[in-house]
Amino acid sequence: MLKGVGFIALLLAVLAGGWWFMAEQAPVAVDDFLEQHWAYPIPAQGQPPAEFSALEASVAPADCGSCHAEQFQQWRGSLHSHTMGPGILWQLQIADPKTAQSCLRCHAPMTEQLALLSQQRGWSKLTMPPPEYIPPDLHQQGLVCAACHVRAHTRFGPKARVPVTESAHGGFVEHDAFADSRFCANCHQFAEDGPRLNGKLREDTYSQWRATRFADEGRHCQSCHMPERKHQWRGIHDPAMTASALTVEITWLQEEGNIVGATAAVTNTGAGHDFPTYMVPEVVLHLEYVNAAGEVTGLARDVIAWKANLALTEELFDTRLAAGRTRTLSGRHDGMVQPGSIRLRIQVAPRQQYRLTFESYLASNRRSLKPVVLDLLQQAIAETRATEYEFIAAERALPGVAN
Repeated sequence: MLKGVGFIALLLAVLAGGWWFMAEQAPVAVDDFLEQHWAYPIPAQGQPPAEFSALEASVAPADCGSCHAEQFQQWRGSLHSHTMGPGILWQLQIADPKTAQSCLRCHAPMTEQLALLSQQRGWSKLTMPPPEYIPPDLHQQGLVCAACHVRAHTRFGPKARVPVTESAHGGFVEHDAFADSRFCANCHQFAEDGPRLNGKLREDTYSQWRATRFADEGRHCQSCHMPERKHQWRGIHDPAMTASALTVEITWLQEEGNIVGATAAVTNTGAGHDFPTYMVPEVVLHLEYVNAAGEVTGLARDVIAWKANLALTEELFDTRLAAGRTRTLSGRHDGMVQPGSIRLRIQVAPRQQYRLTFESYLASNRRSLKPVVLDLLQQAIAETRATEYEFIAAERALPGVAN
């Protein structure tokens, strides 16, 4: 539990000490490295080395960006920088300390972030400020640079692609783990005893990846989500990334030489895991006929999603596409003539489950919510809606049609 003097006293004791210095150890295997690297909560950084400047000691993302400008700007536009957005912040306003700690395991995993939230929520009567190298809003900045790259003020990262000549913050420790899918599994894979729905782990991306050709070919999460080491982590929130995951083939339905409809085969060729991997998004496929005037007639509709009730206790359906699998939808229309075309339009609601849950909670509790919770909840709902988009995944012009 994160409350009372005991928690803060423990934090201060850890801050005064340190924990482990991988920099002083022999190289270790990926699993061994990650077991220590992803201890939760990430141990407090401790006292900075005496020779460090204030900038070198800082764990503020903006300070990291003073040298790593490109990575910082990419991170700012990524979901990792928004893991402490309104969607979780309104819930933390009503959560108990134990529940909050379980959320912060991935959303803000540093001990310092946990302590700051504890102070903000009044789980501790102590209000002493954090050390100078910790910004007072670190708990609101999400999955910050230090969460992945800093332990006991030692910097860690992937093997350098070019010789490193600068010696800021004492350099850094290289490790292969940063290019390995196991690094991402800490937050994107529940343990075997984790929450399940209809027997399926609610977060199972790493296991899904291991069952694909991507794993066999050595294409790790970073290959697609951090190409050229970009700190963007694009996924289903990004239309181009979603489009790249799918291959669509449109074929004709014919009777006596006449085209009377069409079929669209949608295959998950580009995602190295289920599409989508979680139960949160909803993807709707629309097979449509477009005539010469631009008028649209729907021929068929299908949903790709893992749907559950709002309490997450009952699976409604699971139509996700495993890697390499195909979904086919067909439709007929007697009035199809040339010129015209058949297209597959895809609607994506990346945060559909969240939106439905948030809206339901608001409808049931609006009158009893504190203003701060109401404001955050309404912001969260607006954000979920703002993430929705659609695109034309494929379109094929009709050939000459016999009458």
